[in-house]
Amino acid sequence: MLGPLESEVLLALSALSEAPARAVREELDRRGIDVAYTTVATILARLHQKGMVRRRREACRGGERFVYRAADFERRYLRSLLEGVVELFGPVGVVHLNEELARKGPGGGRQGRRRLKLRAGSP
Repeated sequence: MLGPLESEVLLALSALSEAPARAVREELDRRGIDVAYTTVATILARLHQKGMVRRRREACRGGERFVYRAADFERRYLRSLLEGVVELFGPVGVVHLNEELARKGPGGGRQGRRRLKLRAGSP
């Protein structure tokens, strides 16, 4: 699962499409989130380890830097979220989640399972 600051960094990066850590920090600042450059760089590195962002090296003044872009994080995040539900609440939590998705409207549960690539009733 993602922490609040990780989520904010991911949203800022998504708004920029592709950017180095400094530009992500500036985007966070525009959104009213005051955070140090080193914190943003660390969070981006952790998101990269989790597979939530991709990065490439780029030459810049004084050396090299990473330029980040959001990966297909929605599916990974949903899977991570489901794993957290299973870890915390067991199979009963999955059943409850499925019921809540079904209440969202026609196809809600089916659509949620499809996005998670799950069959009905399977954790």
